[in-house]
Amino acid sequence: MWPRLSLAIAWLCACAVAVLSVQTFAQAPEKPPAQSSEKPPSDKPSGDKPADEPLPICVKCHKEAWEGGFSQTKHAVRGDARTPFGTGRDCQACHGDATEHLKNPVKNPIPQRFQRQGPADAQNQVCLTCHQGGKRIHWQGSMHATQDTTCATCHQVHTAHDPVRDKLTQTAVCFTCHKDQRAQINRPSRHPIREGKVSCSDCHNVHGTVGPAMVVRDTISDTCYTCHMEKRGPFVRNHPPVQENCAICHNPHGSTNPSLLRLRLPYLCQDCHEPTSHRGTAPTIAGTGTGTPRAVILARGCANCHTNIHGSNNPAPTTNERSFRR
Repeated sequence: MWPRLSLAIAWLCACAVAVLSVQTFAQAPEKPPAQSSEKPPSDKPSGDKPADEPLPICVKCHKEAWEGGFSQTKHAVRGDARTPFGTGRDCQACHGDATEHLKNPVKNPIPQRFQRQGPADAQNQVCLTCHQGGKRIHWQGSMHATQDTTCATCHQVHTAHDPVRDKLTQTAVCFTCHKDQRAQINRPSRHPIREGKVSCSDCHNVHGTVGPAMVVRDTISDTCYTCHMEKRGPFVRNHPPVQENCAICHNPHGSTNPSLLRLRLPYLCQDCHEPTSHRGTAPTIAGTGTGTPRAVILARGCANCHTNIHGSNNPAPTTNERSFRR
């Protein structure tokens, strides 16, 4: 009797579990649809500015300038109070009040335009409002300022890549006016300017300096010493032209002579050293005269013997000619 009762109870429990499973499955909530990987369309305006940061009103007409790179420049950074956009004036910080220009752009041009030609003082003063001091402290009175050169002559503000600030493209901007130097850097003896290892701004501060030729240091020689330190000295016996001006003997922009020399030896040395006993001319019928025989030094370079022409530590108290020997 007991075994039959146990089987009956087991069968009833199994039926109850089956019924409950069917009801649970019927009442189970539907599985939510899979989310699409595609993002819903955004109301964010084009450009890199966030949606809560409205585009300047000038972009409505001058969209090519904004999307062409100006939005990536430092001038367009709103988070920096030093920039035009950081002051909240946007384009009008440099170009002036555009109220009338917006009413009729054709009849009322923007108050301040930046061009290669035009009133240089008015254009440059806008830039100097922020870009004054530092390397530009000597702009007033510099060669470029006195020649009515505008900032827009060299700089491109509405682009993220200003060519004049890149070593590879800077020289092309400078050569627009300095055409003699364009030819000189293509001579056999030159600085590696075309390779982009040396640029004009390495030696010159185009915004003005206290030194000659707008060099970055107070003198030309000090500027050359920034790279050619071994020529600085001091030596026991110094060559006066080295201390005075390297450009007396060298043409830094390029030369057809070795080592950027202005003339070939011995003619360069004979500009200062009168050939009394060290004559480099052809021997005459009258004889060689006193001193070194002319045939010995004919067609010879002074540096064959005077190897340390930039200065020597030879302590021998001999003549000036021998003091620069090895």
